[in-house]
Amino acid sequence: MSHIAVERNRRRQMNDHLKVLRSLTPCFYIKRGDQASIIAGVIDFIQELHQLVQVLESKKRRKTLSPTFHHSHQIDQSTAMVVRPPFAQIENINTTSFKELGACCNSPHADVEAKISGSNVVLRVVSLRIPGQLVKIIAVLEKLSFQVLHLNISSMEDTVLYFFIVKIGLECRLSLEELALEVQKTFAPEAISS
Repeated sequence: MSHIAVERNRRRQMNDHLKVLRSLTPCFYIKRGDQASIIAGVIDFIQELHQLVQVLESKKRRKTLSPTFHHSHQIDQSTAMVVRPPFAQIENINTTSFKELGACCNSPHADVEAKISGSNVVLRVVSLRIPGQLVKIIAVLEKLSFQVLHLNISSMEDTVLYFFIVKIGLECRLSLEELALEVQKTFAPEAISS
């Protein structure tokens, strides 16, 4: 009887812990409600968070080494924007969890990454904190027939990370590269000053 009670208590604790993990993980990481899917989704989410921490630490190191980088470069935006692989490849991070199609568009003002995740697009934007910039990004997304499902904002000193999950509208005909470029355009000097 004591063995049965111990096993029942273990299962109850396991189910409680799984509920907590599920509540802490964004819903699009967990495809089904079974234990294996919950654990797999939590693993994917933690890997994404580790990559994000590494990207932010790398940006902080670059900023420490060259604190005037963002302010001193006067580069023509049309030549500064290039499509690159996802952040994970730029920062030499383990890329095994980047199974989805993705694109980046970086400039001295911002790093923009867009990737497909299921039926949605995950959009990450890392930039200096600019008043009104979030409104400009959301306006562009809505104009391009994307619906913002989730938005998370994190900041570290004067750097900010916008993390969007957006639903692709039926009218949308953009590639990920075009989406990243359109968001990047909101950081153009004339767009920032207006």
